[in-house]
Parts: sequence; C-alpha cells; structure tokens
Amino acid sequence: MGVDVATVVQRYPSLYHMAARGSWPSIRKHGLLSTTALLDLFEVRGAERKRLEEKHRLESVTISHPKHGQAVVRDQKPMSERGLRQALLDGLSPRDWFLMLNSKVFFWLTRPRLERLMGAKAYRASRHDILTVDTGRLLSRYAVNVLLCPMNSGCTVPFPHPRGRETFLPMGAYRFEDRARLGADAIVELAVAGGVPDIEELVVRVDEEGAGEPAKQIWRAAGKPA
Repeated sequence: MGVDVATVVQRYPSLYHMAARGSWPSIRKHGLLSTTALLDLFEVRGAERKRLEEKHRLESVTISHPKHGQAVVRDQKPMSERGLRQALLDGLSPRDWFLMLNSKVFFWLTRPRLERLMGAKAYRASRHDILTVDTGRLLSRYAVNVLLCPMNSGCTVPFPHPRGRETFLPMGAYRFEDRARLGADAIVELAVAGGVPDIEELVVRVDEEGAGEPAKQIWRAAGKPA
C-alpha cells in the first residue's frame, strides 16, 4: 500500500497543467491556485461564488479584481451533473464533488494524458498555456498536500466511472501496487490541496499549444534548454 516520493519522481519526472491561453502572467504573479483559493483572493462572494464553486461550469468565466486584475476560472465541459449523480458514492452530491474538485489544482503525470485532454472536442480548437513542472521539486515542497487519483476526476463521458471519498488519496495510502500493471496510468492525476503559490519556482517551461498549430514557448526557467 502506498507509494513514496522517489518512485513517483522516477516514474513521472514531469507534471503537466493545462491553463487558459494567456493565463501564465496571472499564474506567475499569484501562483497556481485552486478555484476556491482564487475566488478567495479575488473576493468573489454571494451568488456568483456559489455559481462558480458549487455548480457545474459549462463555460470558462473571467473574474476581475481592482488590485489583482483578471483571472480565468476554467469550464468543466467534460463533466455533467447527470453523470455525477450516476457515479457518486458514499452519499456524495454533485455539489460535494464540485467543492472537492475546486479545492485542488490538478496535474497530469504524462504527456499522452495532457494531449488527450487538448484533443477532446471541447478543447481541440483552442490554444492553451501548458505548464511543465519538475515533479521532484514540487513534491519536495508539497508532498504533504498531494493527493493521487486513479482516474480523470473531472470527466463523466463517455462513461461516468464511480468515484467517492477515497478517489483522492495521499501518497502513503494510494493503492499503487494494485495499479502498477497499468504502467503509466498507475496514477492518472496528481492534485495539490489549495494550490501552489510558488509555482514559478517549480515550472520548467510554459508553452502555448493546441488547435493543430505548432507549440510556441512563452517562458522557461533560467538554465533550462529552450
């Protein structure tokens, strides 16, 4: 039972996060924050807060703040409330699941998983800011806040796979050996509770990618190859 930092780093030396095109300056300034943390920072309250944090987001939403500028809260197009109601275990409601997801930031552990998302119908025509993160550096700072997931937790199509309170587990409790036969998919998502405020120090490079066009590097860490 469980998996240690060294094994995760060896298997998955890089992590990948897909952000909205043009998001990197805001992420660099404020950190890579969960939706909940971002709404806190931007002082979003009341009905708008409930709509963004507790309900299904069919489209991305740009939020604004007089001091912090603008940020994008990403859509949840691969998911539906109907699918969630079929999939949720442990007495969870769709609202519970949205709150769970919105309290975390997510990384793919392989490029193929990232590319599958970029190629999905909802996103294939768009460009995105892709953050490539050093796994070892992130885990050296955030291992205690990391949760691992064996599935795409934000997707209910084409089949709403069951999910519940133990879908996200800390590394020490994750059933890694049971899933090792799946190779790279032994871990599908790596989530960090709250977010990664110092993400700039952990990112290797940021590229604008998607829509069938060549990737364009928009930032890289000092000393890293272009």
